[in-house]
Amino acid sequence: MAGMFDEFALGDLSLPNRFVMAPLTRARAGAGDVPNELMAQYYAQRAEAGLLISEATNVSAMSRPFDRAPGLYTQAQVEGWEQVTARVHDAGGRIFAQLWHGGRVGAMGLLDWRQPVSPSGFNDDVDSLHVWGLLDNGNYVRVNATPSRALSTEEVRATVQEYRQAALNARTAGFDGVEIHAANGYLPHQFLSARVNRRTDEYGGSVANRARFLAEIVDAVSEVFPLSRVGVRISPYTSYNNALDDQVEPMYAHVSSFFDSRKVAYVHIADVNGWYGAPDMAKILEIVRPRFSGVLIANGGLTFDTANALVGDRQVELVSFGRHFIANPDLVSRLKSGAALNALQEQNLYARGEAGYTDYPRLA
Repeated sequence: MAGMFDEFALGDLSLPNRFVMAPLTRARAGAGDVPNELMAQYYAQRAEAGLLISEATNVSAMSRPFDRAPGLYTQAQVEGWEQVTARVHDAGGRIFAQLWHGGRVGAMGLLDWRQPVSPSGFNDDVDSLHVWGLLDNGNYVRVNATPSRALSTEEVRATVQEYRQAALNARTAGFDGVEIHAANGYLPHQFLSARVNRRTDEYGGSVANRARFLAEIVDAVSEVFPLSRVGVRISPYTSYNNALDDQVEPMYAHVSSFFDSRKVAYVHIADVNGWYGAPDMAKILEIVRPRFSGVLIANGGLTFDTANALVGDRQVELVSFGRHFIANPDLVSRLKSGAALNALQEQNLYARGEAGYTDYPRLA
């Protein structure tokens, strides 16, 4: 029976264990959202994970839901990521870049005073959107989202190409692959949602039309990386950023079958509600597993024992951890040896320099 410490072949990529470090926004990028040496140290410290997935990384200057999150759309950002991937590889690790566009989750103050973009300009719930900014006094605070405007059909197609360019930049920067962030109420998730997406062109209406934007991103990115190096993250039931839907089952049945037809590297299931005592993992697996024969990564409020059971029962192949990897750079070694885990410093999650970032103790 497989276990979390067993090796795993993710396509042509050999993973030494089944632990994945989840994508974790930490807001440590420098001016211009350029990755820096501190970030390189942070990722290299955690390179014993079977796979690292980078924090959400903006594909465009029109993304940016979080201040000081990194980008992959300027030369300086590419060069910044090069030092990160080099350090990870020198430490024996493997790292994918998570490609991110906030869409309507944005504020003009973070977008050079431009209005955020969205599928339909739906703004009835703008107060529920999570946008974060860094104040001059160093405090990292939630700020009011700005009402969005609808993308034109041509702008939708241009945004697909931004993902392709970001994938090219990720390849140049030395990443081993990419993950398309289609979860947590960000732009691809917004297109999937019948509540948020009220378009009447080929990107709205039916399940297939609402899934078209994500499908075109997958195909565009596959022109850069082989699909064995392209993953997708989904969160069908989350209320985070309010991309709610009364058509979850037909939509995610459709996209799961699409992912299977394309043979993507993996589908990363983010059970966000699992953190709040209302897990949806079983419901999600009931939709996805019968239709997707590839690799599944489970995420969301899971314990090590739960992870081992999911892998042992062959419900999923890999499990990602976020907060545990933040607080324990040597998480795999600690769990293997039965050592105690460090506690998370919640007050230092965002934009606090080394504190709560690279200063967690390792085992002697």
